[in-house]
Amino acid sequence: MVQSVSLEQLRKDAVDIFHNGFACSESVIYSIRKNFELDMSDDAFAMSTGFPWGLGGAGCLCGAVAGGTMCIGYVFGRRKPGEPAGECHKLTNEFADAITAKFGATCCGRLIAPYGDRNSPERKSFCTDLVEFAVTEAAKIIAREKGIKAE
Repeated sequence: MVQSVSLEQLRKDAVDIFHNGFACSESVIYSIRKNFELDMSDDAFAMSTGFPWGLGGAGCLCGAVAGGTMCIGYVFGRRKPGEPAGECHKLTNEFADAITAKFGATCCGRLIAPYGDRNSPERKSFCTDLVEFAVTEAAKIIAREKGIKAE
């Protein structure tokens, strides 16, 4: 893992890939993996492909929130049954609280409801902001807990 991470570069990478073929969850994972130099398989992208549009269109959990949660879990989650999960839960809750405080929800359907047409440029702009915020907040948590400089 790196000694420092540029939050500006992290956001740029997430937005670039979000506008060039990856959805929200995949974009957050891509950027965190790249900028923290995590030894994470491309399988993580595949595992997150079903999250956009709130679990494949169901309108539930926001994909950007899911991607950030997956990254926090990758770094702080348990690897064996019975290992403590409390720290990961605490950090994930902090992440979800930050999303809710900024956007009012973590549910994709509620978040994008004001935009009506999910293909509208206004909805894409909103989701771009959400991806930027989610990747930044997840990165700040990871950096803080791992003693990595994040600016």
